[in-house]
Formats: sequence, structure tokens, C-alpha cells
Amino acid sequence: MVESPFKPEILRGKVALLTGGGSGIGYEISLQLGKHGASIAIMGRRKHVVDSAVSSLNSLGIPAIGFEGDVRKREDAIRVVESTFKHFGRLDILVNAAAGNFLVPSEDLSSNGFRTVMDIDSVGTFTMCHEALKYLKRGGLGKDPSTAGGTIINISATLHYTATWYQIHVSAAKAAVDSITRNLALEWGTDYDIRVNGIAPGPIGDTAGMSKLGLEGILSKAMEKMPLFKVGEKWDIAMAAVYLASDAGKYVNGTTLVVDGGEWLSKPRHFPKDAVKQLSRVVEKRSRHAAAGIPRSKL
Repeated sequence: MVESPFKPEILRGKVALLTGGGSGIGYEISLQLGKHGASIAIMGRRKHVVDSAVSSLNSLGIPAIGFEGDVRKREDAIRVVESTFKHFGRLDILVNAAAGNFLVPSEDLSSNGFRTVMDIDSVGTFTMCHEALKYLKRGGLGKDPSTAGGTIINISATLHYTATWYQIHVSAAKAAVDSITRNLALEWGTDYDIRVNGIAPGPIGDTAGMSKLGLEGILSKAMEKMPLFKVGEKWDIAMAAVYLASDAGKYVNGTTLVVDGGEWLSKPRHFPKDAVKQLSRVVEKRSRHAAAGIPRSKL
């Protein structure tokens, strides 16, 4: 593991609440925020996963608590946000990492399946932001009126930047998340001094999403056209979160930071590079010998 480029105390005194923070990318963000000084609250639907994550963080000396809860339920969001505040006395960072995903052709996707992912990713993200506002805003509960407001980080994706096979539901949900990020950055950045940003991970190894979607074999071939020719690590996403949550990112607002090694820009190479170079030399040679200034049009 590469050593963090940030000082260990960069988030000292901060309190972070993470949905989906008990496993995968969410847990790595919890871990790295904690290693850099923050106290951690984790919200998740599976109690045993949340409890295991909290135990692991505590064993490393990171103050952490966990709450069972579903971001689709407003009463759960209210309860968890309030409980986090009661335990730590403040809330500075909200990370919305809870997500749903599965592969399915569009014609086989039910409206309930579509709605479920939208409810978790999009509505859940908005609900958590909405209930955390009074704690995150400048002068909010537990905050010194002279200090800046908090920050929100929404975990997104790059699926909707073009189009993605068999993930119309997730693409739509993450497009909505990006819109939520921009609109809240405008409104709450102006009115409440809250920075709202997103992170769009590329293919990340050793995650449930990779195994659940069966992407390992596909990516081994796709890597041939990826600019950095590798799958990312959870650490890469967590470092982006540390940056956005810290004063290092204090002038960043309304941006979704793509952390994918340029993967979403990738296209298959239609011609080998050597063939292109050879063709270029032929074209250049022809242009040098072509008569100049002689119009070919009969008009």
C-alpha cells in the first residue's frame, strides 16, 4: 500500500458519517478518514457488517460507532444523523456511499428494480443530505459560528457519461446523484457555506461490485485499451475523499472528481500504431509531390 501523501492530523477534530461505510470502497474511505484524524460513524443495512467495520476501526484506535439503517427510509436517516451528533457532539463530513447495482438488459428490468436503485442511490443521497443540513451548515448545531460549514461527498460513477451496457438503472441513478451534487453545491455553498462534491470511481479491484457484476474476466481484456493499463485500488478513492474533506480541497465545490485512470475516455484502437505511422508517412510523401495551387474543382 502506498503511503498517504496527507498529514495524519489533517482531519483532526472532524466527525464523518458514511452511508455504506462498512464494506468495499465505503469502508476504505471510513478507514482513511479515521487514519487522518476524523471520528467515524457508519450507517448500513447489514448490522453484522457495520459491527465488524466498527470493531476493526476501533482496534486501530479510531473512534467509531455504527448504526443499522436504510437510506431509503427518512426515519432511519433522521435517527442516524441525530445519534451521530449526540455521540460525537458535531457532524462535519457526510459521505454518501450506499449504492445498489446489478446487470440486467433493459427489457428485463422491472420498474421495481429500476426504482430500488434510484431510491438507494439518488433519493437516499438527497435524504441524507437533507437531514444532515442543520448540522453541517455554518453555525449549525455543535459548530462555532466563526468556522466554515461542513462538506458532503457523494460517490457516483462514470457509467452515464456515455452509455453502459445493462446498467440503465444505475446510469440514471448516478446521473441524478451528479445533479444533486451540483445543485446543492450552488444552493448550500451560497447559503450555508457547505461544499458538496462527488467522486466517480472507475473499475476498482477487490470490491463486491467487481465480483457481483462478474467483471474480472471482462476487465482483463478491457485493460488493453485503458490509458493507465490497470485496475484502481480502494485506496485511490479514499485518498480523493481525504482531499475533498480536508482544507486541501477548500476551494473545490460542485465538482465530481473522476478517479478512473482515464478509463471512461478509452476507445478501442482501430489501427495499430505502426500502421498509422506508415500511413502518415505515405500521405506526407504524396502531399510533398502534389502540384500546389492548381484547383481541381470545375466550378
